[in-house]
Amino acid sequence: MARYRGPVCKLCRREGMRLGLKGSRCDTGKCAMEKRTTPPGGGPKKGTRRRMSDYGVQLREKQKVRRTYGVLERQFRHYFEEAERRPGITGETLLQLLERRLDNVVYRLSLAASRAQSRLLIGQGHFAVNGARVTIPSYLVRAGDVVSVCEPSRNAPPIVEAVSKAGTRRLPSWLQTEADAMSARVTALPTRAEIDTPVQEELVVEFYSR
Repeated sequence: MARYRGPVCKLCRREGMRLGLKGSRCDTGKCAMEKRTTPPGGGPKKGTRRRMSDYGVQLREKQKVRRTYGVLERQFRHYFEEAERRPGITGETLLQLLERRLDNVVYRLSLAASRAQSRLLIGQGHFAVNGARVTIPSYLVRAGDVVSVCEPSRNAPPIVEAVSKAGTRRLPSWLQTEADAMSARVTALPTRAEIDTPVQEELVVEFYSR
C-alpha cells in the first residue's frame, strides 16, 4: 500500500494550518505549528514575498484536501474523475467520496487517533463492515453499513486509548454509535454541511478544469 513516509509536520507547515495528521498531539503545545508557522525550505526573504497566482491558490487547496485525507495524487485524481461522472456538484461529491473511505470513518468514530493510524489498524484486520473483516482503507461505506471493531481486537491498546479520548472529537451526524462504542451505523451519506473539513472544494474543481 503506497503512502507518504516523510515528516507529516512539514505538510501542516506547508499548508499553513493544522491538518490533524498526528492525532491529539496536534491540539497540544507540542504541535510543530506552535513553534514554526513558516513553510519548510526557507522561503523568500523578507520584503520579497509575491502575491500567489490563481494556479498557486488552487494547487494549495488541492494539496490541503489530499493531505488531510492521506491520499496520494493518482488516487486523488481518480476520486475527482469519479465525482465528475456522478450527478450533483462535483466538489461536494468529491468530499463525500473521501468522507466515505473506511479509514476516515474509523477516524471520525474516534476508534483511531489519526487517519494514518486508522489505515494501519484496518490493514492489520482490526475492523469489519457488516460483520465481514475489511483490510482495505479505501473501502467506501454505504448508508446502512455497520462498522465495528472485530471481537479479538476490542482490547487492542491503540483502539482502547482512542476510545478513551473520544469525547474530544465531534461525531458527525451521519454516523451513530452503538452502546458499546465499538461499532457504529452509517445512517446516511454525508452532506456538505456535515463535513467540517475547512477547504474550498470549488478551487480543487478549478484546478483540474484548467
